[in-house]
Amino acid sequence: MSISELLSQYGDKYILAALTTWQLTVISFAGALIIGIIITVFRISPVKPLRMFGDFYVQIFRNIPGVSMLMVLVYALPYLNIVLSYFTCVAIATTMIPSAFCSEYLMSGINTISVGQIEAARALGLTFRQIVSKVIIPQALRSSVLPLTNLLVATMLTTALAAQVPLNPRDLTGLVAHINTHAVGGVTAFLISAVIYCATAVVIGQIGNLIDKKVRILR
Repeated sequence: MSISELLSQYGDKYILAALTTWQLTVISFAGALIIGIIITVFRISPVKPLRMFGDFYVQIFRNIPGVSMLMVLVYALPYLNIVLSYFTCVAIATTMIPSAFCSEYLMSGINTISVGQIEAARALGLTFRQIVSKVIIPQALRSSVLPLTNLLVATMLTTALAAQVPLNPRDLTGLVAHINTHAVGGVTAFLISAVIYCATAVVIGQIGNLIDKKVRILR
C-alpha cells in the first residue's frame, strides 16, 4: 500500500494517534518531572529514611522494563480489586520510569552547585525547605534543561507501550499494528509514524535548545 493510499484511508486515524501520543507524552513528562523533583528532595534530605526511600525508588524504577510494569498494572492489579483504564495504566508506566531518570538528571544538576552557595544560605538562616526551593532546585533545573529535553523525547518514545493494550484511540505505534493486522500497510505504515515521531523530537529538541540558551548558568 502506497503512502497516498494509507493517508487517504487512515489519515484521520494518524491524526488521532499523534494526538494520543502527544497527550500521553505531556501527561507522563509532567508527572515524571513532579515526582522526580520530590524524589530528588528526598535524596538530599537530612532525614535518612527519606534518603533511603529516594535511592530505593530510583533503583527500582530505573531498572524495570516498561512492558513488565504495564503488564503488572493491567493484569495484576485487578486481582487486588484495582481496575484502571488502559490509558491510565499506560500513563502510570510512562510516568514512573522516566521519573527515576529525572531524579538522576537533577542530582547531576545539583552537583554543579558550589558548596559555598549552600553554606551562604545556611549562614543567612534559611531552612532546609527554603534552601531547596530557592537555591538548589531552581539551579538544578536550569543546569538540566538539555538532559530533561532528551528525557522528554525518550518519554514520547516510551508511550509506544500503549501498543501493547487495546487503547482507543490508538497511539502511533498501536495504529501501525492495527493497520498491518487489517491491511497490508507494510513498512510504509511504520514510515509515516516514524516521520511523526522524528518531527516531534526535532521540535522538542529545538525548543529545549532555546530554553537552555535562555536559562543556562554561565560559570
